[in-house]
Amino acid sequence: MGLSIRAYARHRGVTDTAVHKAIRAGRITPEPDGTVDAERADREWTRNSGAPKVGTRTPAIKVPAPDTPSEPGSVVPPGGTSLLQARTVNEVVKAQTNKVRLARLKGELVDRSQAIAHVFKLARSERDAWLNWPARISAQMAARLAVDAHAMHVALEAAVREHLQELGDMRPRVD
Repeated sequence: MGLSIRAYARHRGVTDTAVHKAIRAGRITPEPDGTVDAERADREWTRNSGAPKVGTRTPAIKVPAPDTPSEPGSVVPPGGTSLLQARTVNEVVKAQTNKVRLARLKGELVDRSQAIAHVFKLARSERDAWLNWPARISAQMAARLAVDAHAMHVALEAAVREHLQELGDMRPRVD
């Protein structure tokens, strides 16, 4: 059984609100019964908090934890990530977001819905061109081959529709 949050705040020289904020932020971990183990919480507070701000009552002395390696923030406290790890993840996300924004500004990215609509429009115009092709060319081919023009038109149109149906059965994946 540890100290109450108010007792730990007095021990630490901070307000109980600061202790509540540290618990919510994951800088310190309370016991299952809601109390605070002062030694462990002091180590976690020091390890997971940045440099003290001017005007706070947080001691500026850094107490090394006996079970932690020399690199601060390299041990994950029980129950979550350290503040240093959370800040690192936040900075990585910011960098990736800025990279995407820059690529968009440079014109290297396209809007997915616009690209899909454009491809659909191109495919539709290609399909329409192929559907109109037998009507334009069948009479000329029939004359060259000396066959009935109507029979040539029907045969070409059937072949084109069959081919377009095969192409339509393929489903491209857009990731």
